[in-house]
Amino acid sequence: MNFLKVKNIESSLTGTVYYHLPGLFEFYELYKEFLPLYRKHREYFYDWCEIGSIYGAPSDCIWGGGRTSFGYSDPEEVLDLMREYSISARLTFSNSLLREEHLADKKCNDLCKMFERTSATARPPYIQQPQNGVIVHSDLLLNYLQKNYPDLYLVSSTTKVLTNFQDFLTEVNQEDFRYIVPDFRLNKTFDKLNRMSQHQKDKVEFLCNECCWFGCKDRKTCYESVSRKNLGEPAPEYHCASPDGGDGYRFSKAMENPGFISVDDIQNIYMPMGFSNFKIEGRGLGSALILEFLLYYMTKPEYQIHVREHIYLDNMLDLF
Repeated sequence: MNFLKVKNIESSLTGTVYYHLPGLFEFYELYKEFLPLYRKHREYFYDWCEIGSIYGAPSDCIWGGGRTSFGYSDPEEVLDLMREYSISARLTFSNSLLREEHLADKKCNDLCKMFERTSATARPPYIQQPQNGVIVHSDLLLNYLQKNYPDLYLVSSTTKVLTNFQDFLTEVNQEDFRYIVPDFRLNKTFDKLNRMSQHQKDKVEFLCNECCWFGCKDRKTCYESVSRKNLGEPAPEYHCASPDGGDGYRFSKAMENPGFISVDDIQNIYMPMGFSNFKIEGRGLGSALILEFLLYYMTKPEYQIHVREHIYLDNMLDLF
């Protein structure tokens, strides 16, 4: 399928893109500075995008999965910030190796209770809060959450590594999930994506900036290693065998990935096709790099220096 590039498309766009941002707990201090700026100076940012959610989990949650996050912020303070700016908060509980005995974990249950309670409340002047959610991998946890915390919406995690399009489509058609995050290697399968119904497209949340090698065959093993670590189970340290895997995350390298979704791609391809949800990877990468993602994906080029200066000149932030 061929797609024509459109000049100055921002003026002709209809609809809204929703970004799902990383580091709900880990980058609390960054968001505490960024969100007031985003509200006060909305002209700095593309008018076609909004913040759909911010996701994460404290580093010592055994239900946690995906990339390991570090740092901790008080959950009540985190939720207060999300409520103040009417942003959906998501718990990343995508551990793929959970067993029945893990479901009784007090910390994870307390967080679910807190997030569900906040979802169901309104704040003066009676603005209804966006519903909070949980990103899940385990069917065992999915069933447990549906039974015990029905007011939390569910997101199917990219840690399932759904690289077969039919498997991904089956997941999309499950009513259990509000959103499904496919493996990044399905990002450019445009012929198949375009044949989806609008209802199906509304449930897709693309992972934009993955740095992992496109040909990696060990992605599921990597995620399982993180899951074991979160459960406190002994396991050999996983070492990435991908080319340049030892270099760590580089945004410049992610931009060269065949699955990378650029701002131009979002504007010129995905939005016209009817897709509106995009996930930004970044837990464990450091707040300075997260700021670069916020600048690239959300901020108009002529205002990026204003946002960067505001954030970097805040002496209370430890950007690294």
